Amino acid sequence: MAVTQTYSAHTKALLVLGLPLVGSHLAQMSMTVTDTLMLGRYSVEALAAITLAGGMYFMIFIVGSGFSLAVMPLVAQAAEKGDEVAIRRVTRMGLWLSFGYGLLVYIPSFWSETVLLSMGQLPQVAKDAQTYLRIASLGLIPAMLVMVLKSYLAALERTQIVLWATVVAAIVNAGLNYVLIFGNFGAPELGIKGAAIASLILQIFSLATLVIYVRIVLPQHDLFARLWRPDWQAMFQVFTLGYPIGLTLLAETALFSGAAIMIGWIGTPELAAHGIALQWASVTFMVHLGLSQAATVRAGRALERDDPFGLRRGAGTVIVLSFIYAVITVAVFLIWPEPLISLFLDSQDPERPLIIPIAVGLLVMAALFQVVDGAQVVALGLLRGVQDTKVPMIFAAISYWGIGMPASLFFGFVLDLGAIGVWLGLVVGLGVAAVLLNWRFWTFGISKGSAL
Repeated sequence: MAVTQTYSAHTKALLVLGLPLVGSHLAQMSMTVTDTLMLGRYSVEALAAITLAGGMYFMIFIVGSGFSLAVMPLVAQAAEKGDEVAIRRVTRMGLWLSFGYGLLVYIPSFWSETVLLSMGQLPQVAKDAQTYLRIASLGLIPAMLVMVLKSYLAALERTQIVLWATVVAAIVNAGLNYVLIFGNFGAPELGIKGAAIASLILQIFSLATLVIYVRIVLPQHDLFARLWRPDWQAMFQVFTLGYPIGLTLLAETALFSGAAIMIGWIGTPELAAHGIALQWASVTFMVHLGLSQAATVRAGRALERDDPFGLRRGAGTVIVLSFIYAVITVAVFLIWPEPLISLFLDSQDPERPLIIPIAVGLLVMAALFQVVDGAQVVALGLLRGVQDTKVPMIFAAISYWGIGMPASLFFGFVLDLGAIGVWLGLVVGLGVAAVLLNWRFWTFGISKGSAL
């Protein structure tokens, strides 16, 4: 039985591991913001197209990322017992599954115009979105492989390289967009096609950077030697753990996409307010997500050490850290809502007086779900650490779609609370998920650690 760390030691370890992951998520998010800002300055049509194409790309990407996230607890467990062969096996098969998924999903990306037209989108916008996706989706395979390598490195607690690789990628992305979208420095002016080419170059650059790092710094894992050789047992292990993670992420992402559609039924000012409030909620969520992934690694290592007391103490620590951060963000959202909202609005915008009061109300709702959103994502991270993903997938589907979506419809339209009602439904769904997932961890997850 391993010697259990103190609470202060757990806190330090979680922050050292988690803060670079938080930074990498924020840097990753900045790429989407950069694309949107630059194409918005290029043309309204390009902005509309990237909004549609980016949404489709993200949905496809998020499902496939389940395989890369499955690598994290498996590598953490193998690293704890010093099994370099197991580290190599599961990471390689994570690369295999991600490569295969990227090949498979390129087909709908190539013919996305037909899909978008069937959803009632304008012909030119659908055509431009397809132009973007046909190029950018070629980068799905390297993007998936990058996610696997990031999970592998995070599990080995090498999160600094994950952070700096993402920061450099964000800078490269901004530079490439500036050159290729607008035709600066003698380059052709390519508009939305330039943004897609920039995305593709970026993914290849990121993959090459991480491959070189792994080969130089971690040669003992021999990760890429005989990569062509299948390992069916390890592949099954990664697949079984990974597909529920992908579907869980899809369920949550689709919930917020569904909320945007419902708010779009209400009106344009409400949809604009929703977008602003969601941007702030997404930024603050990155901290909870980074802590969640750190919890996955720490829980996986505690599980392998046969240290249920350490698992329990580490889980309590990360939950408290998430809660403290949530309380701080709640205070910020409630004390300074208008300054936060005003950052996204032109002072001369004629619709500004309509948007601000709606967005203030939504930011109050965002404050309400800071605690429950953090609690549910941290619980998911802990459950992944003890390799429990199927029941959490069911709980997430029930919470988000069985309860959250009907609640949004009820509060928003039956009680006629509008956009605030839709967000109140999100709070209810996330709250139920937080309760169920934490109950699952503190019963099954802890008992699984005790059983080893």
